[in-house]
Amino acid sequence: MTYYLLFQLLPPRYMVKLSKVKTFQAYLDSCERKYSCVHCRAHLASHDELLSKSFQGSQGRAYLFNSVVNVGCGPAEERLLLTGLHAVADIYCESCHTTLGWKYEQAFELSQKYKEGKFIIEVSHMIKDNGWE
Repeated sequence: MTYYLLFQLLPPRYMVKLSKVKTFQAYLDSCERKYSCVHCRAHLASHDELLSKSFQGSQGRAYLFNSVVNVGCGPAEERLLLTGLHAVADIYCESCHTTLGWKYEQAFELSQKYKEGKFIIEVSHMIKDNGWE
């Protein structure tokens, strides 16, 4: 498997080939409870940032987080979800580029405004790190 590092300000011919190098932009403290990407083990969120385990993703159960790390965000689009119309943006792991869930950009119903700026990660894409239950 080969990874490429692309400098955004340079033309495509300046791509640098790397061999099996995975760098995470943020590391969560090793003694705290955290969630990681099941595919590449990049840290995603601290357990302290978990707001709810009662959400449904497109592929099953999902958790709502206040903040996440090592996650990229796609463009926002309006989607009709179980709780109404929302503007959401897909989020992906910055290490392995797996789509993890979405970010709530805007909620159109007053009762759903608390979700704005929060993140959904599907349970099938994350693991509990450090062997905690």
